[in-house]
Amino acid sequence: MTIQRHIGVHMSDEEMKLVDAADEVAFRSPVPTQVVSNGEYNPLPQTEDQKKVEGLIKELADVQARRHNISRRQFLATSAGMATAFLAMNKVFGPVWDVSEAEAADMEMSTYRAGQLSGQFIFDDQTHFIRDDFKQEGLLGLTKWAVGANVNPHINDAPMTLARYKMDNYLKEIFLDSDTKMSLLSGAPFDDPSWWLLSNDAIQNACRAVNKMAGNTRMLGHTVITPKYPSWMDEVDRGIETLHPVSWKSYTIGDPFGPSKYAWRLDDEKLMYPFYEKAIKSGINTICIHKGLMPRDYEKAFAGTWESATVKDLGKAAKDWPGMNFVIYHSALRPWLADQPDADLQKFLDTGYVEWATDLARIPEKFGVNNVYAEIGSTFASTAVTNPRFCAAFIGQLVNMMGAERVVWGTDSVWYGSPQWQIEAMRRLEIPDDIMKKFKWKTKLGGPNSEVKQKIFGLNSAILYGLDMKISENKPFTQDQIAQIKADYIAMGGERSNAAYGYVAKSTYNYTGIPAV
Repeated sequence: MTIQRHIGVHMSDEEMKLVDAADEVAFRSPVPTQVVSNGEYNPLPQTEDQKKVEGLIKELADVQARRHNISRRQFLATSAGMATAFLAMNKVFGPVWDVSEAEAADMEMSTYRAGQLSGQFIFDDQTHFIRDDFKQEGLLGLTKWAVGANVNPHINDAPMTLARYKMDNYLKEIFLDSDTKMSLLSGAPFDDPSWWLLSNDAIQNACRAVNKMAGNTRMLGHTVITPKYPSWMDEVDRGIETLHPVSWKSYTIGDPFGPSKYAWRLDDEKLMYPFYEKAIKSGINTICIHKGLMPRDYEKAFAGTWESATVKDLGKAAKDWPGMNFVIYHSALRPWLADQPDADLQKFLDTGYVEWATDLARIPEKFGVNNVYAEIGSTFASTAVTNPRFCAAFIGQLVNMMGAERVVWGTDSVWYGSPQWQIEAMRRLEIPDDIMKKFKWKTKLGGPNSEVKQKIFGLNSAILYGLDMKISENKPFTQDQIAQIKADYIAMGGERSNAAYGYVAKSTYNYTGIPAV
């Protein structure tokens, strides 16, 4: 039987029957209470623990909202509301998040804490928006995915149109509604040219426009490369000579939404080694590669190409080209917590292995290289809301096996709305002592502004992209035009929308996709 796939998503027609539009069914929580999928993988149904978290958030928020004589929705849009969500998660999953009952109850305390941390240098290594003339409505599946994950409580504030993914909303979500200071604008290749989100020229034009408006460097851009495409090296040459990106972006699986005739390997000596030589000579020596993030039926859906989404091709390429930096998007997590998060956590505790992500974490020691980086876009967000202990172990493994200087922050926004809740989650995350002891790890994540978290949030990317800056030297980000716009926005009562944009599993289905009884 031929499996038909919806434009813009990996999931088949049968799998689509198991999902709803997230914006139509999700509880508007400041932190997601179930997984939302952008269509690149199957969303996990809301677990019993997530239902408990959702119930607790409502219960706690109702109490505090009455105390402050505001609505529950208004309270959940505050810093105290954000703290309340993490407090509820701790009550269900155990003390993974650094949050106190006092912070959740005292709006002045939570607001003060947020203000103290708002100056952190946060560089988002993976962001997206679409060109103005993009017509593929299938991309709205990303919104339906994210709404179901409840990553943003005000998802319905914006119409369900492609405007969600365009530049104006991007600037609001990234720079006004979060503490992000700089972003790296990315793109994606598709076998069908009409699906390209942004051309390489459009990426650089957007960066120039934003930076000119800001009077400061706020946005950097990729050049997307397409190995195996006809004359693909011509675009590499044009990138070097004309576009001047800070790094390259590509997909070893070719088309991210389906099996492609252009899948390739990083260690293909004939195809890729001439590119690495040219890239290093040009000084643009960082390449960001989409890995992992596969749907449940990836072996069938990506028959003949799915192995290109693993890191089997990475070690040799990194060793052969020490002057090239390889940033692995999504940390190669296969999808994540595919069906049973508690069982997956236990499997990790028993074996120390997470499919594909652990393979990435082992590469620096196995191959004796220091030019491989793990980016945590999408995977951090989804593990954080599904099983925080697993999330802590996942991040802990990357930090302790690769080194804190080899993990970089990314959120995959603006697909899922403002990244502020993800920033708060990382600030509050700590690896539980029992997991540290079991794996004999030495490096904890530390407080919200610890050295480890400063590196992850921005310092590692600053080094990669030659920014040569320190957290204490952020004056440009408090004095430029974007800072002024943000100050005016807040003064006029602007609130973080918490909107997220994708698919959520139907509540009437269990983990196996069988109708619940």
